[in-house]
Amino acid sequence: MKIKDLPDSSKPRERFLKHGPEVLSDAELFAIILRTGTKGENVIEMSNRLISRFGLVDLFDKSLKELQDIKGIGENKAMQLLTISELGKRYSEEKNAIKKITCAEDVFKLFNVRLKDKKQEHFYMLMLDTKNQIVDKPVLITKGILDASIVHPREIFNAAIKNSASKIILVHNHPSGNPEPSKDDLEVTKKLIDSGEMIDIKILDHIIIGRDKWWSWVEDDKI
Repeated sequence: MKIKDLPDSSKPRERFLKHGPEVLSDAELFAIILRTGTKGENVIEMSNRLISRFGLVDLFDKSLKELQDIKGIGENKAMQLLTISELGKRYSEEKNAIKKITCAEDVFKLFNVRLKDKKQEHFYMLMLDTKNQIVDKPVLITKGILDASIVHPREIFNAAIKNSASKIILVHNHPSGNPEPSKDDLEVTKKLIDSGEMIDIKILDHIIIGRDKWWSWVEDDKI
């Protein structure tokens, strides 16, 4: 049955306007965003199928291409879903914003929501002033496997210099969930620390984000 043929008491938009978003099911909220279904399947039915099959977490973690491989999800709907996911992450980060870094746990809290479910490694730089206040938004340096030959000091320190950062913290994730550093992780860190000393920009730490846990270069007593 088409949405327009449903009684007003069953239409997501009408229910939203009368009762507010909190009374709507996940599928009904999806229906308002996605707006249209597929041939032989209205948008509520399609939304129910997506949620039943994937769940919210798995659905929002898919790439643009992976979403487009799902029946009924074209490029526009895929972008809409990823937009919701990204805004949710940004909302969480801003609501729980940390302005000053005092320890590795602060960095973990700042990045955990964004990085813990990523299927690729994301390498970021966090810039600080002389009082360890965050200077600007984290800078994404690379995506993919972290390798000492890929991460070039120029990319790191150019951004730091432009933003007048006196200190930086390196951050990346391990999709496996295990934050223990690899040989390449350690090589990258050593190379960048040495480069920073030459231009008087101190690397305070390198934090690796795993599944709800972290590793810190500074806090690891084996380094």
